[in-house]
Amino acid sequence: MQTRLTAGDAELTINPDNGCRIEGLRIGGTEVLRQGERYGCFPMAPWCGRTENGRFRNGATTHRLPVNAPPHAIHGTVRDLAWKTARVSETEAVFVCELADPWPYGGRVTQVFELAEDSLTLRFGVEAYDDSFPAQAGWHPWFLRNLGGGGQDVRVDFAPAWQEERGGNHLPTGRRIDPLPGPWDDCFGMPGGVDVTLTWPEELELRVTSRSEWVVLYDEQAEAVCVEPQSGPPNGLNTHPRLVTPIDPLEIESTWSWRRP
Repeated sequence: MQTRLTAGDAELTINPDNGCRIEGLRIGGTEVLRQGERYGCFPMAPWCGRTENGRFRNGATTHRLPVNAPPHAIHGTVRDLAWKTARVSETEAVFVCELADPWPYGGRVTQVFELAEDSLTLRFGVEAYDDSFPAQAGWHPWFLRNLGGGGQDVRVDFAPAWQEERGGNHLPTGRRIDPLPGPWDDCFGMPGGVDVTLTWPEELELRVTSRSEWVVLYDEQAEAVCVEPQSGPPNGLNTHPRLVTPIDPLEIESTWSWRRP
């Protein structure tokens, strides 16, 4: 069952049964997200992007994950799960899901949506029950390249401090390079916090921000542009592990704010 939030002329549609993904965000009657079962905006946890060869280590133990983007495991498990609704009001909704197989550790993920007339705030929490484990969290929105009203395609503006060099296996090599022009399927570092502006000229300006310093941009498809704030880089379970413990959950927040000319 879909959950709908409204604030002013903004309407957010969430489907907890389909990975708690945002199915639509309409601003003034205009949809800004690509439509379809795999699109909208889905949550990424307990890892983001690709994990090399579907393997990661936690201390001396090596774990294997399903290889769903051969030869790698991609985008976590929670986008494939049904979430439970914890609380819903006109402008706020909270959902939870349990971490379970194929993830080897017990825990819970909480996602919060807060809609205002000119913004959407997203919050993520990843908790460990008994055993500590490395984890990541983030969002994968598919913003429409063109809003369909006869206007121009979207323009992407941001000023990253570096780009993670991408190897032939589609993973960061560990080298930081000067940012390159697109098209991208690349991770960038923004130490002051993610700050990316999407502009559909004379139609809409939408700004994606987060205190996290990592963002992946993907614009290799004709229909959409993805701006993905996340708590670590691709393959971060192996290269930048952030340990989640029973007393120290992983938390990340992102805000989408917009204005029309």
